[in-house]
Amino acid sequence: MTVCWIDGVPAEALSVKDRGLAYGDGFFETIRVKAATPLLFERHLQRLALGARRLALPLDLAQIESECRAFAAQMGEGVMKLIVTRGDGQRGYAPAADAQSRRILQGSPLPLYPKTNAEHGIRLFACRTRLAEQPLLAGLKHLNRLEQVIARSEWHDTEHAEGLMRDTSGRLVEAVSSNLFLVKAGVLLTPDLSRCGVAGVMRAELLAMAEQGNMPARALDLQMSDLQKADEVFVCNSVYGIWPVLGVERLNWPVGPVTRKLQNLVRGLLDI
Repeated sequence: MTVCWIDGVPAEALSVKDRGLAYGDGFFETIRVKAATPLLFERHLQRLALGARRLALPLDLAQIESECRAFAAQMGEGVMKLIVTRGDGQRGYAPAADAQSRRILQGSPLPLYPKTNAEHGIRLFACRTRLAEQPLLAGLKHLNRLEQVIARSEWHDTEHAEGLMRDTSGRLVEAVSSNLFLVKAGVLLTPDLSRCGVAGVMRAELLAMAEQGNMPARALDLQMSDLQKADEVFVCNSVYGIWPVLGVERLNWPVGPVTRKLQNLVRGLLDI
């Protein structure tokens, strides 16, 4: 059963004046909880701090950390979603000078993803919906997710487990709810996210692993033509870890050794 805290206490009712509802004025984190512990939590907190600076949103990071740890201890296991908004406001875009941020915590069971996604790989749906370029919001997990909502509505079959998203210039950006990686000649490649997209915590963890393991890795502009030349492709997030990608449209790839190596490291990290 889903449980919810608002500003540190159990609650399920939210003010209709909340700016997160009116304007998407805020950001969120989706955090895996295992053995009453939030995983990759330091990276989630770092992204929260970045979001607060970019949006000039007042944030007590120590308070949020304390509440999240207490909430995770109550959950035990599952997925914890933290939403931070600018709190209540009056009509109009201008935030109040004395705005008080609101903290919403929701706990849910782990999604029941098919085991074959991780073991044998998935296919991506090539979404028609394009991501708008806005460097100020790039990388953040802000509350404006309509592009992803529209993109996810484009397919309803069981053949595709994720969708591939590009920006308005046609560059590769990410999957609908995960980050994208390519492997080419032993080099780990991931799209540059300085214009749009979500800089996932698992993406950051994999780039750090590559650096520590002396594996060449680069974040750069990637096109569909780079997919055609890739040896391996996979997607990742902080809930399910890594899923190998078998294909998109007419392109196909094997589940390669680099993907399997990173997958094994991530399994240990997430204890899955």
